[in-house]
Amino acid sequence: MGDKTAEQLRLDEDRAGTAAWKRWGPYVSERSWGTVREDYSPNGDAWGNLTHDQARSKTYRWGEDGLAGFCDRYQLLVFALALWNGQDPILKERLFGLVPGEANHGEDVKEYYFYLDSTPTHSYMKYLYKYPQREYPYGRLVQENRHRGDAEPEYELLDTGIFDDDRYFDVFVEYAKAGPEDVCIRIEVCNRGPEDAALHVLPHLWFRNT
Repeated sequence: MGDKTAEQLRLDEDRAGTAAWKRWGPYVSERSWGTVREDYSPNGDAWGNLTHDQARSKTYRWGEDGLAGFCDRYQLLVFALALWNGQDPILKERLFGLVPGEANHGEDVKEYYFYLDSTPTHSYMKYLYKYPQREYPYGRLVQENRHRGDAEPEYELLDTGIFDDDRYFDVFVEYAKAGPEDVCIRIEVCNRGPEDAALHVLPHLWFRNT
């Protein structure tokens, strides 16, 4: 056997308890885009009680969400990305999807995002989100999918034409740890469209509501 890699040494330190390399990682849910989040409904209707449109106004106890989110293992301090293309009525703070009552094939996220790389200790991670330059069609996705039957295909974001002419941004987010508590974050935005376009990039930190 050859010498251990730097990542193998980090794993050894984490297992031995000498360095908590896994204390910080991609532990933000990124699953609350159209779902229950936290159920405070009086009648058990968790799906209908808190909509995606209301999500930005809610202070959560545990179900925090965000794009390319990064936090400690207890989700006490959270970092995530927010974006605005100047066209949407709201900031793009979380993925958008449909709850079972809105989709013809059940719960379904309507976004394009990719986890490109990650080491076991999360000492390096890379994420890609594709953000349209046109106004995101929240209502159209709900209306069209709600009217389709089980035998029909889903109405996807690509079907709306919002990505025509490559009018979108590739938003790359990279994390690299110099130490268990020392993290560098790099955000890179590429305009894939044929013309100049503005994008507001709003990285933010917040504490969990304890």
